[in-house]
Amino acid sequence: MDVTLKNCMTRLAPLVLLSIASATFAQTPPAKPGLEYLSVDELGKRMERNQLSAVALVQHLQQRIEALDKQGPAINAIIELNPEALAIAESLDQERRGGHVRGPLHGIPVLLKDNIDTSDPMQTTAGSLAMVGQPAAQDAFIVQRLRAAGAVILGKTNLSEWANFRDPAIPPGWSSRGGQTKNPHVLSETPCGSSSGSGAAVAAGFAPLAVGTETSGSIICPAALNGVVGLKPTVGLLSRSGIIPVTYKTDTPGPMTRTVREAALLLNAMTGSDSAEPIKKPHSVRGVDYTQWLQPNALAGRRIGYPVKFDTSVEAKQSDPQFSLALEIMQAAGATLIPVTFKDPESERVEEAFSMGIKRNLPDYLATRTGLAIQNLEELVQFNEDAPGAEGYGQATLNAASTVDFDERRYNQLWQKIQSENAAAIDTLLVAHQLDALMLDVGSPGLNVAPLAGYPGIMVPSGIDDAGVPTSVFFFGTRWSEARLLALAYGYEQVSRAWRAPAFNP
Repeated sequence: MDVTLKNCMTRLAPLVLLSIASATFAQTPPAKPGLEYLSVDELGKRMERNQLSAVALVQHLQQRIEALDKQGPAINAIIELNPEALAIAESLDQERRGGHVRGPLHGIPVLLKDNIDTSDPMQTTAGSLAMVGQPAAQDAFIVQRLRAAGAVILGKTNLSEWANFRDPAIPPGWSSRGGQTKNPHVLSETPCGSSSGSGAAVAAGFAPLAVGTETSGSIICPAALNGVVGLKPTVGLLSRSGIIPVTYKTDTPGPMTRTVREAALLLNAMTGSDSAEPIKKPHSVRGVDYTQWLQPNALAGRRIGYPVKFDTSVEAKQSDPQFSLALEIMQAAGATLIPVTFKDPESERVEEAFSMGIKRNLPDYLATRTGLAIQNLEELVQFNEDAPGAEGYGQATLNAASTVDFDERRYNQLWQKIQSENAAAIDTLLVAHQLDALMLDVGSPGLNVAPLAGYPGIMVPSGIDDAGVPTSVFFFGTRWSEARLLALAYGYEQVSRAWRAPAFNP
């Protein structure tokens, strides 16, 4: 299954370098240094004032990727750049010059995890060499939404191969196609998985926005360890059409950004009604503008549960002083903090449930793709047997999925049990203590409870530890509570100001 924060801290292997495509457009003013860490709002303002063009911004980011992702510290977060990015940017600049602006993402570059379909020259492979071939025939639904919003699809990010469902022994952030992604804060530390490339790329200033995907921990873990904001939505809030699946029971795409507001903007852009999405959203969340909930005093009067060990244990406070400081900051901002005992259900047979999900859902996705070396799960397993790669990594998870005894009724019953007991672990505390949300540090059990329940959560930077590795706090709550969680995270972000640019330390 997807790695959790508890087992992420492994050293990284050497990287594989890639080349990028570049192009130039005449009469484009050069971008100035420092653009890489400007907010989406500030970039938009500069474009409005004709101080910046989308073309210049794309060129600047391409140059930064060449200097830092492919050379220098060689973060290796980018698996492929979009050869059409500059042409798209020029088209959007022309629209702006003509008086048409699609919205706050007009001309803003976005990176996509390499398991999200794009109908352009780029591959969609989940990091697997077995999937290299003819590109996807059409954009994933969320990509259609991003293009309509005026975003520039800058490229694809590396990931833990098959969203970390190839073999548990493979280092987080490694794929046979992309090699090993590094953590831009401390290069020798893990970037976590499986949306490692998306998290590392945003942290390193390769794009202001990125999209990751999560089955159980794959957005929130790399967000935490790369020091960025990662929002894992309620399962079904965002369409999964055109995304390489593990299981539709818990799969979801989600924003990975530097700020909470940018996560809300990206979430706004990707939401929409997709007839192919099996989970239907309630009317209460249709058409919501998540930025409208972002107020500086959002913590005032809110009741938030936190691990009781930080109320009673000196050891806990010493082991994670940033989390203790976060509690103090939130309380000073008007939040009522309630110590709670959070019990991780530690659901049984989760790995079997994921294996059954792969066997259930991957064939349907592969049927949408043509011109690949494989057409089914069995051929994928055989491909990896024949071409294991220089590292010689195994594929225990894929083997388990290919041999699992699948029964639709048993599959649904298993997931119903897993999701209901994890949902109850959250809902019981929320009701018993009349809480608006819960929050966890990254060292406590329970970070996979929200994903397994299909519930939302958001990881927000809280600082840097003594080793130079980012620290974070995780807000989570009941189904469809994204607006409230974004508000709480924004309130904390505004008073903590804890985000730090990476130092690229060895």
